[in-house]
Amino acid sequence: MRCAFNAVHEAWPIAGDFRIARGSKRWADVVVVTVAQDGAVGAGECVPYARYGESVRGCIDELRKFLGRRRRLPTREELIASMPAGAGRNALDCALVDLEAALTGRPAWEVLELPEPAQVQTALTLSLDTPEAMARAVERPWPLLKCKLGGDDVGADAARLRAVREAAPEARLIVDANESWSVSYLEAMFGPLTEVDVALLEQPLPADADDALVALDAPLPIGADESVHDGLALEALAEKYTVLNLKLDKTGGVTRALAVRDAVRNAGLGVMVGCMVATSLSMLPALLVAQGARFVDLDGGLLLRGDRVRGVEYGTGTAAWPRKSCWGGDLGR
Repeated sequence: MRCAFNAVHEAWPIAGDFRIARGSKRWADVVVVTVAQDGAVGAGECVPYARYGESVRGCIDELRKFLGRRRRLPTREELIASMPAGAGRNALDCALVDLEAALTGRPAWEVLELPEPAQVQTALTLSLDTPEAMARAVERPWPLLKCKLGGDDVGADAARLRAVREAAPEARLIVDANESWSVSYLEAMFGPLTEVDVALLEQPLPADADDALVALDAPLPIGADESVHDGLALEALAEKYTVLNLKLDKTGGVTRALAVRDAVRNAGLGVMVGCMVATSLSMLPALLVAQGARFVDLDGGLLLRGDRVRGVEYGTGTAAWPRKSCWGGDLGR
């Protein structure tokens, strides 16, 4: 039977202006893939990211080229072997898991041979802004906050950190520089970072310049984001970082992400599971990978003006699988 599939672009409005060091956006542009077989349908979502040479149009074209010439849907193993890691493969892999769950009547975690997912603590991301605006964004006593910082003014970034710490004196803090710092800027920020007791500094240096971290005596844990993709070169990454941020759009799906997660742990590194700004259709597969992670940043649905129906159940600092789910099956079925 010839496989039935579709890949479409959706734009979801962000609540406000989401700004990081390399730019800002007001819409979450996602690609949604659906696959169908024997009356059942599976769906997956991805965020093509320009930083990695991806685009919505390019992602859709890649998927149509890959699937259009096939008479049947690939297995997940075939997909990993024949399509490069990236956003498109992520959406298709997640759609195949969702389809298998629908066809077999088993939830996604059973399809992937995992236990039922537990509630996790998730960060809330504070977009790069003035110190006052970032402090105001802390509306509730969130236990884990992720602060986006710039890279052009140490004093301004230090003021942002102090303002957030004053607004959230008990919260654990993650700082994300999104590759915007130089070595000298990083060294100048060590004082402000330790002053407010930052738990993790994420990707301070550009991925192509992070070898400088090998010789650096950092006073806090440093995590990789843009420097890690499909889990290769873990030995080299371990010389620079203590935590690796896994995102399904980088690993190319939940199937590969689970394997990478296990390899990261076996290498003695900490696991962080993060996300792009996207809907719960992206967050739910990542929630399976996030079980037992040292840090979790799956607040995509919270950053939008509105999320999908039957999405992640968010509390103040928590993310949990919904009783009725838009992906992967329901709890207790």
